Amino acid sequence: MSIIDEKVLWASADKLRGSIGASDYMHIVLGLIFLKYISDRFEEKYAQLLEEGDGFENDKDEYISEHIFWVPEKARWNYVSTFSKQEEIGQKLDEAFIEIEKENEELKGILPKIYSSSTVDKRRLGELIDLFSNQLETTGEGDFMGQVYEYFMNKFARSLGQAGGEFYTPRCIVKLLVKMIQPLNGRVYDPCCGSGGMFVQAADFVKAHQGNVDKISVYGQELNSVTWKLAKMNLAIRGIDANLGDAPGDTFHDDKHKAQRFDYILANPPFNISDYGQPSLLEDPRWIYDIPPVGNANYAWIQHIYSKLAPKGIAGFVLANGSLSTTNKQEYNIRKGMLEDGVIDCIITLPDKLFYTTGIPVSLWFIRKNKTSKDVLFIDARNLGEMIDRKVRELKEEDLELITTTYYKWLKNGNYEDKKGFCKSATLEEIKEADYTLVPGRYVGIDDSNKMSEEEIDAEIKKLSQELLDLFEENKKLEEKVKDILRANIGNRDNYD
Repeated sequence: MSIIDEKVLWASADKLRGSIGASDYMHIVLGLIFLKYISDRFEEKYAQLLEEGDGFENDKDEYISEHIFWVPEKARWNYVSTFSKQEEIGQKLDEAFIEIEKENEELKGILPKIYSSSTVDKRRLGELIDLFSNQLETTGEGDFMGQVYEYFMNKFARSLGQAGGEFYTPRCIVKLLVKMIQPLNGRVYDPCCGSGGMFVQAADFVKAHQGNVDKISVYGQELNSVTWKLAKMNLAIRGIDANLGDAPGDTFHDDKHKAQRFDYILANPPFNISDYGQPSLLEDPRWIYDIPPVGNANYAWIQHIYSKLAPKGIAGFVLANGSLSTTNKQEYNIRKGMLEDGVIDCIITLPDKLFYTTGIPVSLWFIRKNKTSKDVLFIDARNLGEMIDRKVRELKEEDLELITTTYYKWLKNGNYEDKKGFCKSATLEEIKEADYTLVPGRYVGIDDSNKMSEEEIDAEIKKLSQELLDLFEENKKLEEKVKDILRANIGNRDNYD
């Protein structure tokens, strides 16, 4: 396994962008990583079979049985990369992906074939291939390449802005969801799976707890065809066998897993969708508590997720904070009905700036089908996390541990205690008194244990006042410098005239 500098890889890949559209550029780079990965896995197995000497190195079944894609000779990285300094490199890559799809039915129509486009700078493409050849040499498990792949998707999500949010949920949020529901054995489902990040983290969780990944079955659905393809590639590079349906599809109108019920559901539905085709869904059996309103899909997602749970299933999903307290009659009825049935398990409000693409405050919902109590655990996590740059906050491992430990102490009737300003176990009666709102701050209260004394407040005011005066002085100096420059320019202009 090579030790690489991810920043170097990103900087090198970024050189390729040029006149290429952001989406095409992303698929060009991720496609190369994918080709390198499946080629390395194939070559490793080929060498092993050759060494065994039984003549099975060209037996396709030997590879398929170990979830290794069959890569034809002229589609392998070592062959294609020999053309890196030639103009025909783009054509060779497109041909490679076509041949791979012919030999692997599950990849049909998935892989990018855009490398021969006239907009792709072939010199820079060749340089990127050479870099990957030198720095992405891997063997064994796909974790290393998976991490590289995820790193690039993270970077693309940031650079693409709002469009990036359609396929990538911040890793810390996904990890928290997975740690909360603990999908160790059973069927895992994501009704709006994006690039498949929920499944990747679920598989990683199983491995980290010495479980068998083969004991979880993965099901997903995605509407966007480009993102659906991205998910197929992402899961393939991780060696995750997933059923994402035979094609992209609208979860509300074309449920690809209609007859299935699931033990675990993880989801980050698109926030506040105003047009989800509600008029044609008025008689839908998923609307157990009430018909969701026509102008917002949030409670349609909630009821869809609930309808897909197995008898003892648990779901964790992300929603905009507005869903916690909306007074829309239909949404209020749905929320009230679920609370009175003891379906809602835990609500967590998250800090801001976790998403690269939206400033909308979000929360996590956890619902169960086998709850024995109607109590709800509320956690206010808005003060957790730390800024990793000027725009983005991240929940650290200790934050995730604090939240999940609190939840499981409460769930298992351990030594759980309410903590003012952070967590509160509320009874149904308390929730009724609050008119069925699910806003954690309404229940946990404010922690004033760290309240500053009057002396500390005075000291802080003096400190900030001095800092402000210093800034004023600095501003004066800058003004004088600017004036001097302007005067000099006027003098030079006069001399010119």
